[in-house]
Amino acid sequence: MQRHAGFETDVIPTSQGALAITFLGHGSLLFEHQDRAIYVDPYSRVADYTRLPHADLILITHEHGDHLDPAALSQVRTEDTAVIIPAVCLAQIPDGLVMRNGDTQQVFDIQIEAVPAYNVVHKRETGAPFHPPGVGNGYVLGFGDTRVYVAGDTEDIPEMRSLQDIDVAFLPMNLPYTMTPEMVANAARAFSPRILYPYHYGRTDPNELVRLLKDRPDIEVRIRDLA
Repeated sequence: MQRHAGFETDVIPTSQGALAITFLGHGSLLFEHQDRAIYVDPYSRVADYTRLPHADLILITHEHGDHLDPAALSQVRTEDTAVIIPAVCLAQIPDGLVMRNGDTQQVFDIQIEAVPAYNVVHKRETGAPFHPPGVGNGYVLGFGDTRVYVAGDTEDIPEMRSLQDIDVAFLPMNLPYTMTPEMVANAARAFSPRILYPYHYGRTDPNELVRLLKDRPDIEVRIRDLA
């Protein structure tokens, strides 16, 4: 399995071969499976994408500049790349494949579910949530029998708590825009991912999540460089 200089990579076994997860930083991830490269929210601040594989598939969670970065997209995308977006991103990616909350789609052999991602507690001074309901997506990706949940920018919402059979989860802790460690721990207790990666955590100490979940040995918290 290929490693990429300067980045950590974990390898997860699935029923359809190994899944390599490379932690690019912030909210940006690279999945490699069956000789295909799948990116989530490529962001040029965290990586030189000219040194990484061209994308077969890109998933964009929402329109904010650290998640929808045209410069990074131009480096990693080819004319054959499939790009999945929420509708709010159509102005910047007019040829993207729109998925709305609740939609499902199969791309290659990957089953994709778009799930809600929004704020309930954390809001702007105007009272508007940083991420309103119905706008952004999280995604559940099926790699064979392994289900990977990338939450996007969200809080501990009912739709997250109702997820089932999640093997690997990426939950954000970028305050004040997403979740506190306590929110992440409470959500994880509800849907019980086998492996939990705090990601997009900014200045929040991810080790606090390890402490909060020390009584749940069934949830393996893995800390990687995803500030």
